[in-house]
Amino acid sequence: MKKDDVILLLRDIKVEVEGKEVVKGIDLDVRRGEKHAIMGPNGSGKSSLANALAGHPSYRIASGQAFLAGKSLLEMNATERSLAGLFLAFQYPLAIPGVTVANFLRQAVQARANGDESIMRGFRKSLKEHFKQLEIDESFATRYINDGFSGGEKKRIEILQMSMLKPLMAILDETDSGLDIDALRIVSKGINSCANDDNGMLIVTHYQRILDYVKPDMVHVMMNGRFVKTGGPELALRLEDEGYDRIREEVSGKVEV
Repeated sequence: MKKDDVILLLRDIKVEVEGKEVVKGIDLDVRRGEKHAIMGPNGSGKSSLANALAGHPSYRIASGQAFLAGKSLLEMNATERSLAGLFLAFQYPLAIPGVTVANFLRQAVQARANGDESIMRGFRKSLKEHFKQLEIDESFATRYINDGFSGGEKKRIEILQMSMLKPLMAILDETDSGLDIDALRIVSKGINSCANDDNGMLIVTHYQRILDYVKPDMVHVMMNGRFVKTGGPELALRLEDEGYDRIREEVSGKVEV
């Protein structure tokens, strides 16, 4: 595997929230074409890691190294990270009254296009195609972002954004939370359609069920701000059967959990 195949590289990443260390040293390599899942109980630091990587101001990377396609994330602000190809699907998407879905996406795609007019010429057609794929009514194009949307609708709009922006590295922060089985199937279909041999994905989740649809290459179990176990897709199935307590017993005494 070539070094430049690594899209996201983390070394000893530590994250603080209001002066408290919540992520305590994470190492991770996500290569092109790979999907990684981070699983763990509530309060383990999963969402804190995701938000810190995206540049959320409340989550401070206190130390360590983070690179996106060889460029230091720590030297970029949130906007620069997005323009470099990083995308975060929020666990709790915010409503933005006054800004329509179509206008928001047009501005975002234009910013990413970097002057390529051909991308913008195909914007309307591409938006329609992605609405259809995610089973979103086209009337949502003129609605304000997430304003009055159901939980499932908000998550579909997050995946719509990812589909239109085509990020190099996508981080999905508990995108499956609050979804019924039909919405989960549709959202997962959208996620899979975005995955290709040139990008990477990091899926943050409590539960194995989304991984029935979006098959990960690697699964990392996070507890108390650390990865305590890493394995293949079978690790997620084991967690579904045994829960997190069994993992705690196995690693107790080796790492702080």
